[in-house]
Amino acid sequence: MPRVLIIIPAYNEQETIAAVLASLREHAPDYDVVVIDDGSRDNTQSIARGAGAEVIRLPVNLGIGGAVQTGFKYAWRDGYDVAVQCDADGQHPVAQIPELVERLLRGDADLVIGSRYVANTTYIPSFFRRLGKSILSRVVDFFIGGGITDTTSGFRAVNRRALSVLARHYPEDYPEAEALVILHRSGLKAIEIPVQMFSRQGGESSIGAPHAVYYMAKVVLAILIDMFRKFTRTPGDE
Repeated sequence: MPRVLIIIPAYNEQETIAAVLASLREHAPDYDVVVIDDGSRDNTQSIARGAGAEVIRLPVNLGIGGAVQTGFKYAWRDGYDVAVQCDADGQHPVAQIPELVERLLRGDADLVIGSRYVANTTYIPSFFRRLGKSILSRVVDFFIGGGITDTTSGFRAVNRRALSVLARHYPEDYPEAEALVILHRSGLKAIEIPVQMFSRQGGESSIGAPHAVYYMAKVVLAILIDMFRKFTRTPGDE
């Protein structure tokens, strides 16, 4: 059986982390779990340890990119075949993690994304999320093709080939869309499957209306820089 690690980046998620871990024990009991506590100021770490989870405590807040990459490095170092990224706020459908893994293990893709938009679901995003999704999907599709609809979904599974790339190079913040470009540059393939996302079960999102414009500009600029590097790279550059 392939070894699967579920990576849960968490920052001040004491309201939700216990329920997420309990759901994982119910729906994905054969998979290992690591919580990356990204310098939380609340009881996230102690609650996760009390629930029996492996916890990596970061001494300072690195942001979502640093936390997730820490999980990827852990998965790569310990020889896992599959790494699954799952949020700590209760939005991701834990019961569908085995579907992500099963689809990945077919071997025709290196990244499987749990998508809110590839099929009709009851998920209703805010105006700013709809706008961001539309713009980023078009930008990513322009550069890499593939018709990925949910470029910002953090509910995803990667194989060991993708781990070898993302453990070395992963964007610092708002990383999901840019990571698609990074993997494409490495010759790897991403696909989507439909999932039913939920509303955040507690805490506050790091992306609100005041940050929407900054979010969009930063991610699009990062993607443009990544593609510029691809086209200007000379043989031997890495």
